[in-house]
Amino acid sequence: MADLNGDVVQAGAFADSLAKTGAEGVRMLNQHDGRAPVGVWDEVREDERGLFVRGRIEDWSPEARFAAALSRAGAMDGLSIGYRTARARRQGRLRVLSGVELWEVSLVTFPMLPGARFSVA
Repeated sequence: MADLNGDVVQAGAFADSLAKTGAEGVRMLNQHDGRAPVGVWDEVREDERGLFVRGRIEDWSPEARFAAALSRAGAMDGLSIGYRTARARRQGRLRVLSGVELWEVSLVTFPMLPGARFSVA
């Protein structure tokens, strides 16, 4: 499925990156702000739908508590990835990503891929 920017992540695109870093190498940020991680990802893997993440929003900073409150209230439920493209090709108007170095998965208000959502347990 293409995101709003015309990018499509091909199945297996995260495999090399995750094999190198595991979940420990992927940061949980709020709105892609690298200055203040808001939690940790306990599990990051590819499944039949795409990238699956499971983690914990912590209470160690005002930003983290704010992200947790927004998430609990349902005001923020989107996910967005921060990455470097390792391999890609053009397919018409789309850019198909076949290799991605995954740096972070952010909690966001408006995800570039509208179906990229999370829920709070």
